[in-house]
Amino acid sequence: MRASLRRIWGLVYRHLALYRRSWPRLLELMYWPVLQMLVWGFVTAYLAGVQQNTASVAAGVLLGGVLLWEVALRSQMGFAITFLEEIWSRNLGHIFVSPLRPGELVAGLVVMATLRMLVGVLPAVGLAWLLYGFGLFALGPVVVLFFAALMMMGWAVALGVTAMILRHGAGAEPLAWSVLFGLTPFACVFYPLSTLPAALQWVAQAIPAAHVFEGMRAALLQGRVDLWHLGAAFVLDLLWLALLGRVFLGQFEAARRSGALLSIGE
Repeated sequence: MRASLRRIWGLVYRHLALYRRSWPRLLELMYWPVLQMLVWGFVTAYLAGVQQNTASVAAGVLLGGVLLWEVALRSQMGFAITFLEEIWSRNLGHIFVSPLRPGELVAGLVVMATLRMLVGVLPAVGLAWLLYGFGLFALGPVVVLFFAALMMMGWAVALGVTAMILRHGAGAEPLAWSVLFGLTPFACVFYPLSTLPAALQWVAQAIPAAHVFEGMRAALLQGRVDLWHLGAAFVLDLLWLALLGRVFLGQFEAARRSGALLSIGE
């Protein structure tokens, strides 16, 4: 157990060292979450100024959706881009000459994804409070569960993305930036599930984030914790992680047998 944790820490430390003396890397982590928060913050401030009653409530829902969706986006991108950095530096083959196991690689990527998400999202959350008076954590401890559910979804999607990269090489790398954006219309980030056509509601109900945002709206608009949606989000997260984790391990084994771990990215 201690040896396994040491190997995971070695992988994490290798990536933390990249940020130690590189302020542009740190700035990049915060850039998009802060920019998104500023743009949507001004939109919500405008809506709140148009009508002081219902519009101000809707503005808070929009800003909360933006901040929480960044949790999923940064978790998925943090995982996938950390993996891609191993490919870009031609280091993937070297890693697996060591005793590092695939599960330990995934654990290290999860730790880095979590750290990258926190560095990117927490400044945006703080600025939303300072600039617009919107306190996401004022919702209470349930926010931690929202964060956890969205992080797990981000990791699951990233496992699928890395599996595609192992299978198709550099041609699949753009998926690291784009795939989760394609789920945005069905994740119900900015509108209730009932807004979607009936046929698409079934699609949305299979996405963990849709349940998280339904729970967020219940907490903001009704002041209650929707346990059904929260439970559904975590159950779906576990299913997604199990399925896409299996896909990742299958593609990893195939890449190792074919020698693609040494040649990928070339």
